[in-house]
Amino acid sequence: MIDDDGALQQARDLHASSRRSFLIGSAAAAVIGTDLVITRVIQNQRQQNRILSLDDDRARRRFPRARWVLFPGFKTSWEEGLWILDSLRPALSRRGQLAAMGYSNRGLDINAIVATMNRFVANFQLEKLYFYGHSFGGMVAVEVAARLQDRGIPVELIFLDSSPSSRFDVRDQRMFNGVVRLYEAGVRVPISLRGTYELGERIAHKNERTWGQILQQSLEQLSPLAPSTELVQSQSSYIYHFDVSRFRLSLGDTRIVFAGNPDDEVVDYSTAPTGWARALPDNVAATDYVTEGALPAHASPQWNSAIYQPIITAVEREYAPLPTGGAWKSAF
Repeated sequence: MIDDDGALQQARDLHASSRRSFLIGSAAAAVIGTDLVITRVIQNQRQQNRILSLDDDRARRRFPRARWVLFPGFKTSWEEGLWILDSLRPALSRRGQLAAMGYSNRGLDINAIVATMNRFVANFQLEKLYFYGHSFGGMVAVEVAARLQDRGIPVELIFLDSSPSSRFDVRDQRMFNGVVRLYEAGVRVPISLRGTYELGERIAHKNERTWGQILQQSLEQLSPLAPSTELVQSQSSYIYHFDVSRFRLSLGDTRIVFAGNPDDEVVDYSTAPTGWARALPDNVAATDYVTEGALPAHASPQWNSAIYQPIITAVEREYAPLPTGGAWKSAF
């Protein structure tokens, strides 16, 4: 039997334990609640596509009417897009000022993206465009370039960074299972469930990721800055249905260069460059640039600028050479 003193001690312990649990639970609820409030504010501010400029005074003076535009990859936030640009600034700014497309959290809408680009070109009276396709963003870059060409706005160069030419170049085909079907059936995952959605998706694919990666990547998607689940769903649908052959006769004189990595575990390096070259033989100029040594191996310029910058510089010199003559030199 428990004496009176023991019973009192158990009651005190229970009270202390309950209080700790209550405080921990309340703190967690407050954090989640605050995160959701901040998330809704940020996501409401990102209802429209927006072209984000990275200021560079020297590039502005040298290239007032030329732009590199980055089309970010799958699940890449606006902030990460600018980070990628900044890591490549020394190389990219040799040909133009820098900007990144910020996709609307309402979902990927190519018509709206083309309209945004069209206004951007008109507002700044641009005469030269270069596109950087980051992973899946290469698909978007190619389609946008083809649509702009129809409007009389040529893109001189597209750099594809480990971009799949179709969904069959994506190594983990299971990423499409259910996600695309749900999206096309009209099911939209609410913002408040995005962490659960990400965790569930990654647990389903646990053979492709360690538990540490599952936790890290799920926490990343809990950030208020992370793309909305509706945007992620629409990106999956876009990749699933992308047909590069539609643009075979629509790109004019645009030159396309592919760079990738044999160790890429996301996009199949053995099929992606071949797919681009086969589908766009008149535009693909090179597929032999290799980001060897980059970690992670897939589309990671923000982590491996020392590897990427020399490649981009070489591509610019070969496929987007600067004009020669006194008129050009006087602009420096």
